[in-house]
Amino acid sequence: MSDTRNPDGPEQEPQKTDHSYDGIEEYDNPLPGWWKWIFLGSIAFSPLYLMYFHGGASGRSVEDIYNVALADNTRLQFAEIGELEPDADTIVEYMHKPSWVKVGQSVFRTNCISCHGREGEGQVGPNLTDQVYKNVKKIEDIAMVINNGAGGGAMPKWSNRLHPNEVVLVSAYVASLRGQDLPSARPAEGNKIAEWPEMKEEDKVEDESDSENPKSEEASE
Repeated sequence: MSDTRNPDGPEQEPQKTDHSYDGIEEYDNPLPGWWKWIFLGSIAFSPLYLMYFHGGASGRSVEDIYNVALADNTRLQFAEIGELEPDADTIVEYMHKPSWVKVGQSVFRTNCISCHGREGEGQVGPNLTDQVYKNVKKIEDIAMVINNGAGGGAMPKWSNRLHPNEVVLVSAYVASLRGQDLPSARPAEGNKIAEWPEMKEEDKVEDESDSENPKSEEASE
C-alpha cells in the first residue's frame, strides 16, 4: 500500500474572506499582477485624457466631434434645399426651422467659438446674444459680414471656406441667438436695431406641411 501523505505536512486550507453572501464564500486570493498594472496605467492615463478631451480646447470634446460629423453629413443633404440665397426672407425662414438651425449651430461651433464663445456670448469677438449690433443693421447683414468679414480683418471672410448654404444656416442660427442676453466678458458693442422681420405666412404654411409629412414627396414617387 503506497504512502500518499504529503511530505511537507498537511495541506493548508485556502484563506477565505470573512464575509459570505447567501452561504457563498470567497477565497482571499491576491489580484493578478497584470490587473494591477492595468489599474495603475488607467490612473496615469486619465489626467491626459481629461486634459485633451475636456480641457476647453475647441474641436476635441465628443460634442464638438459630433458637430463636425453633423455638418459634414448635412452637406450631403443640401441637394434637398438647393442653393439658398442670403437674403432676409431666407434667413428668417430657416431661423424658424429647428432642424436646420441645429445645422447652423454645428457650423458655428465648428468655426466660430474661438472668437464668439460656445453659445455666442462673445470672447475676442462681440456678444451675439444681446440686442445691439456692431456691423449689422438688417438681418441679411449677418450673412454679408460672414461672407466678407469686418473690422479690417478682425472678423475674417468666410465666403471661401463655407458652402453658401452653410453661410445662410449659420446666419439663421446667429439671428436666433438675439435676446438671450447671456453673460459676457465683453461690454455691449454697437447700437440697438429694429427687430427681425416676421416669417412670411406662405413660408409658415410650407414649413408646417413639411413637418407634418416630411416624406410626402418620396411616398408619391
